[in-house]
Amino acid sequence: MKPSNLLFILSDEHNKRVSGCYGHRMIRTPYLDRLAARGTRFTAAYTNCPICVPARASFATGRYVHEVRCWDNAIAYEGRPASWGHRLMAQGHHVASIGKLHYQASDPARNGFSEEILPLHIVNGYGDLLGLIRDELPRRAGSARLGPEAGRGESDYTRYDRTIAEETVKWLTQSAPRHRAKPWALYVGFVSPHFPLIAPPRFYDLYPEDKVPWPELYAPDERPRHPFIEAMRKCLCFDEAFDPPMVRRAIAAYFGLVSFLDDNVGKILAALEDTGLAANTRIVYSSDHGDNLGTRGLWGKSTMYEESAGIPMIMAGPDVPAGKVCDTPVMLADGFPTFIQSLGAKPDPLDRDLPGVSLLDIANGSVPRRTILSEYHAAGAITASYMIRNGKYKYIHYVGMQPMLFDLEADPHERRDLGCEPALEPTIAECEALLRKILDPEAADQQARADQKVCIEKHGGKDSILRKGTFRYSPPPGVKAAYH
Repeated sequence: MKPSNLLFILSDEHNKRVSGCYGHRMIRTPYLDRLAARGTRFTAAYTNCPICVPARASFATGRYVHEVRCWDNAIAYEGRPASWGHRLMAQGHHVASIGKLHYQASDPARNGFSEEILPLHIVNGYGDLLGLIRDELPRRAGSARLGPEAGRGESDYTRYDRTIAEETVKWLTQSAPRHRAKPWALYVGFVSPHFPLIAPPRFYDLYPEDKVPWPELYAPDERPRHPFIEAMRKCLCFDEAFDPPMVRRAIAAYFGLVSFLDDNVGKILAALEDTGLAANTRIVYSSDHGDNLGTRGLWGKSTMYEESAGIPMIMAGPDVPAGKVCDTPVMLADGFPTFIQSLGAKPDPLDRDLPGVSLLDIANGSVPRRTILSEYHAAGAITASYMIRNGKYKYIHYVGMQPMLFDLEADPHERRDLGCEPALEPTIAECEALLRKILDPEAADQQARADQKVCIEKHGGKDSILRKGTFRYSPPPGVKAAYH
């Protein structure tokens, strides 16, 4: 395949089902829909961890969370192991970043970039310390503000995203022409539709509150009662303050933020066309994880349900089949080999053990023999959780707890957990064996807790962290975090 530039756009917390090209009947995402129409849309794409910092560390390094040991939102990527950016820069390619990264701190060369523009990293270099405490989960009271604040308006995040879009257009028009010697890589990190669920009026008003869909399995008697989910629900108490009007406003605001994000993506795609770069630039759109969006009474991310662990993944440009729908499972860690192949760089022998496969190859028909993995060891997780796909089955393994199993062909919305079905014990055993070929789940859980304990002690101990509290979300550059 001919080398070309690669523009990788990563949003934050985009539930793939809330996209026109993924079948949503109400949402307006014209630019993402057009991108999918002229490229390949992956139906079974997953994050390697359904929370920001670990997902982005996997994306950077092409490795699973238990390998890089960035377990949560306080233990972030700091330049090792090498990222796709390091590999590209070593071969003379220009690698730029604009927007949210969520690494340990801004240090472009260390992080694998030639330049970082408007970077958002973990707060004060240490991030969300409260999420380290997992022996007895603390109640994160700030989560209960999600519903009461939802609605129309502006936030620090919407203002930040507008600036990211503006800086990206500026880079494409002014900086890209200076890097013609070799293909370049541009990473753009938006924060929408991550909460706060406050959408600009122009986009919020696209979705009348009385017309937005009600979340599935939202009634208390419909919600799953698995001990992992119950513990998470008490810790991440998003739903406690919700009443029916708040649910409607929250859904309308989330939809509005998705359309706002789509509009910003559209500005970037227009700039590619206007500058003549589109003919020699591949584009990937994805998100670091999804959002439960009220389904099962859950909001935010952190679960292995499709709403949270599933992500959109769209690729277009030279050598990418147009109008194709690809059902082969893919993951964020596939970004690493995709960057290397797209820019025509030489693979480093040190990366032979990476689990990822280039999205270019998969879009063109390659079906890798592998088991993809998502794992979670962060806020609200009383034990470790792991997810794999095995054909039509999704298997979720909880250390010390009953597993979950879903038949995604018969039950794509995961309404029926088959983890206790005697007839499916052979399937469950097969799935667990596949998981254990990738890692020892108990050992990874123990390593995560050990690393988190070290970090807790480094910051004064559990009681000190509990007294300090935490912030609800990482603020954009120039804005102070509000602790509670």
